[in-house]
Amino acid sequence: MNLQEITYFLAALLFVLALMGGLALLLKKLGIAGPAMITPAKRRLKVIENMPLDARRRVVLIERDNQQHLILLGQHNDLVIEQNISLDAEDLRNIEQGKERAA
Repeated sequence: MNLQEITYFLAALLFVLALMGGLALLLKKLGIAGPAMITPAKRRLKVIENMPLDARRRVVLIERDNQQHLILLGQHNDLVIEQNISLDAEDLRNIEQGKERAA
C-alpha cells in the first residue's frame, strides 16, 4: 500500500462516517430515531423500586396505570408476589410528601 491508497481509504472512511452521522441527525430531527418512540407523558410502565435480595434474585416494584405489581426476578424464573396494588389518594399524598422531604 502506498500513501495515495491510504489517503483514499481514509477519505472514503470519513465520507461514510459523515453520511451515517448525517442520517442519524436527520432521523432524530424527524423523530424516527431511538429505541423508544414513546414520549415520557404517554408511558404507562415505570419501575418504582428495585432491590437485590442476593446474587441471583431481586424484587422489583413496577407501576402500570396506577396499579403496582411486586415481582421476584430470579436467574431461571420470575414470580409475581403481589399484583394490582392500587394507589388511593392518601397513598399518593404520602409518596409525594416523602419525595419532598428527600429533596
